[in-house]
Amino acid sequence: MGAPVREHPLARGKWADRANSFLTHAWAKGWLPEPELGADALWELAAKPYGDDAKTAETGGRSAEDVADFRERLERLCAAAIKEADLNALGRAMAYGQLLRVVKNRLAFGKLWNERPELLRTPLAPPIIVIGHMRSGTTRIHKLLASDPAHSHTRYCDAYHPVPSSLGLGRVKSTVELAMLGVLNPWLKAIHPMAPGEVEEELAWIAGALNHSIYESQWHIPSYSAFSETRDPAPIYREFARVFRTDAAHRGNAALPRILKVPAFAEDLATLLAQFPDARLVVANRDLDAVLRSAVSLAANQMAIQSDTCDLARIEALWRHKLALREERMERALGQWNGAVAHLHFDALGEDWEREIHHTYDELGLDLTDAALTAMRKQMAGSMDGHHHAHSAQLDRFSKKP
Repeated sequence: MGAPVREHPLARGKWADRANSFLTHAWAKGWLPEPELGADALWELAAKPYGDDAKTAETGGRSAEDVADFRERLERLCAAAIKEADLNALGRAMAYGQLLRVVKNRLAFGKLWNERPELLRTPLAPPIIVIGHMRSGTTRIHKLLASDPAHSHTRYCDAYHPVPSSLGLGRVKSTVELAMLGVLNPWLKAIHPMAPGEVEEELAWIAGALNHSIYESQWHIPSYSAFSETRDPAPIYREFARVFRTDAAHRGNAALPRILKVPAFAEDLATLLAQFPDARLVVANRDLDAVLRSAVSLAANQMAIQSDTCDLARIEALWRHKLALREERMERALGQWNGAVAHLHFDALGEDWEREIHHTYDELGLDLTDAALTAMRKQMAGSMDGHHHAHSAQLDRFSKKP
């Protein structure tokens, strides 16, 4: 059975409404405890299994600056979620789950790095970083480049469950959570297709250090967005590098160039490149009006599930600001970049992706092998009937409504 028609950017699926009603009733009746979104409560619960070792788990592998940065970010983000986001019951439950997981992973990584400090010294092949706004073709570029057997990529299960597990529990957890998200949000696959073992961006890794991007796409948190936009993001990208090295060591692919992609990289590009000065860059370009329409649709879809008071004009204003900010910061960073860079335009990629990929490999000084092209053709063939066409149909429908 296909997804219902999405009549409006703020439409919400029936199961999200039912879950919201159930939680509201269950909390009112005392059947379930209401989740506590305060930073202290989250930290206390996440740290409980560590007992007296919680402090060493918090600091493992990290500088005092990075430890303090995370603590301040957590306080401010939790305060904004409580005071500004106007979350409904489902939104509070989802926010609680996300933030508790972040703190738990933070401590688990610190414990791991205390036990295995050599992970943080894992040598990495120079990564290939896809830069550009969300909805500008970055996902297509990412998946094409990741298809090349000479490259490596991050899987969804490792992005959202990044602490290494010998039992493969991350993949199991990812399967369950994606199934649940699909029920709550029937349009999710059309907007951003995901699968446990498939190529995925590293957004969750920077979210794990409390970069604002994933949170402001779901919740109205203007104070935290403003705080984080103007704060030095270096602690976030140092944590990102630690997680990246750990993942590469665990999966045994550190010698292969990793294809990295997060649209929020554009906002912090100079800081990211300071971590990876030998990187190669692929810059995605698209008409900004088309990017804005699609970005607003994505954010509205995420926000509508978690709040009953979403304002579409406010969402559009936020993303106009985000696009302008990222354009300015990206342009400034690229102007100071002396490394390899290739530019790809959304329309040109749609017209002849093989031509554009050949151009990209030439610009980056890479060898485009027959094996790579074969894998890319398979990837493109598999996407021809992909869910992203449904999102295009949604955008067309929205544009025709008065």
